[in-house]
Amino acid sequence: MRQRRRTTVEADRLLWRLGGAGLLVVAALMVTVVPLGEWTIFDLDVGVMWFNAMDVMVWALVWLTGWGANSAHSLVGGYRFLAHGLGYELPLMFALVAPAIAAESLNVGRVAAAQDGLWFVAWMPVAFLVYLLGVAAFSVWGPFAPAIGTDVAGGARAELSGVDRLVFEAGRYALLAAGAAFAVPMFLGGGAGPLLPGWAWVLVKTVALLAVLVWLRRRLPAFRPDKFMEVGWMLLLPAVLLQDLVVAVIAVWRS
Repeated sequence: MRQRRRTTVEADRLLWRLGGAGLLVVAALMVTVVPLGEWTIFDLDVGVMWFNAMDVMVWALVWLTGWGANSAHSLVGGYRFLAHGLGYELPLMFALVAPAIAAESLNVGRVAAAQDGLWFVAWMPVAFLVYLLGVAAFSVWGPFAPAIGTDVAGGARAELSGVDRLVFEAGRYALLAAGAAFAVPMFLGGGAGPLLPGWAWVLVKTVALLAVLVWLRRRLPAFRPDKFMEVGWMLLLPAVLLQDLVVAVIAVWRS
């Protein structure tokens, strides 16, 4: 916080700082549809789509951070993040489809309520793992951190310093926490659990999942954007589509 803020020549300061600060705003908007027991800030009928729309906003914000600095290094970092996005976004979207199909609703609270007796993670493991990979990706976390880290180009945050860099880093952590919180009603039964009230179980499950994501940070290899695009389109997408098909068949059979 005490470091002097560095500004590049002819930088677009508004877009540059809007990109970094916007990550915190997007993370806050993500958790507005997460039910804490019986209480939700925005109980939207299309809450699942709302979360997906917010995670797509991260594309624009990270790219604006790279563009606004008027620096070749940060701009290359922004484009590298977009290249990663091409690999993870479509599998992530279809991973969110699976619990919505099973619950026959896009309302996050109804998805959580539909897991009475059996959490979706138990019979949607592929969708759950693909979702967690997507959370790490849009949070620029773990194997996806080199897209803005100390790589050859310096990354989208190469020119950030002082408070601007602090806000950007806080946004990354906030996105990771928001992604972990959204997984609770989608795959982990929401507030279901013994003894504690529903809102407490949501917090406990969120913290536990967040701890796992933080622990995995440096234990996974980094992905080059072109290689990850191959993995995303040739492996993850077919796998999650097959998971959606299985869920759809079971949902039809149940009804």
